[in-house]
This record gives sequence, structure tokens and C-alpha cells, in this order.
Amino acid sequence: MKQIEVQILQQSYLLSCPEGHEGRLLDAVERVDSAMTRIRDAGKVRSRERIAVLAALNLAFAIADREAAAPAAGKSGAPATRQTIAPAAGATARPASLLPADDEQHHLQMLVRRLDQALAADSRLL
Repeated sequence: MKQIEVQILQQSYLLSCPEGHEGRLLDAVERVDSAMTRIRDAGKVRSRERIAVLAALNLAFAIADREAAAPAAGKSGAPATRQTIAPAAGATARPASLLPADDEQHHLQMLVRRLDQALAADSRLL
């Protein structure tokens, strides 16, 4: 295993990866750092943990969209649309309109509320 020091949201991390996979790790670090920086720069979220959770959800949705589009693209040839999670203005972070299905939207809103509750103590520390 090789160890690489990286920066994510201006914080250093020492990460291990298998030999020969350093490029893939650095690409992943760049994607995470970019996603977190966009959320931080939007100015709606201050907590590093909330930023990380929203970035992780955005990346997970992008992966899910690609996976869902792969079989669909073979049938229709239409490109997939990218959907992201963004906190709304105000005291609590809520997702923007994300998914067409009402129950999926509701499920996502419940998830973000649970994250807000779990991270509420953290926001008082900053």
C-alpha cells in the first residue's frame, strides 16, 4: 500500500491506496474536494460535516443516475440528467427539487431532516 497526502477543503489527509492506483485516488480526491468547495462557496452551509454529507449525497446521486441511465440510454439514446442536492436558504438545509417521484422526494427530505438533527450539535460548536 502506498500513502499519499492530499488536501480536501483545505485540510490535509494521509490516505492509503494500492500501488498503481494513485491516479484514481487523486481523481476521487479532486471530485470530493470540488463538490465540497462548491457547497461551501454557496455560503449556505458552514459545518464541514454537513458539507461532506451533502457532497457525498451529490456524488452518490450522480453514480445512481449513471447506473440508471446506462440501461435506459441503450433503449432511448437520451442522455441522463444530473440531479444534485443543495441546501435551501434558511436555518435548515433542505434539498432542492431533485426527483420526479413524490415519494422519492419525500424520502430525501426526511433523510436531510435526519441529517440536520444529527448534526445540529455540531453547528452550535462553530
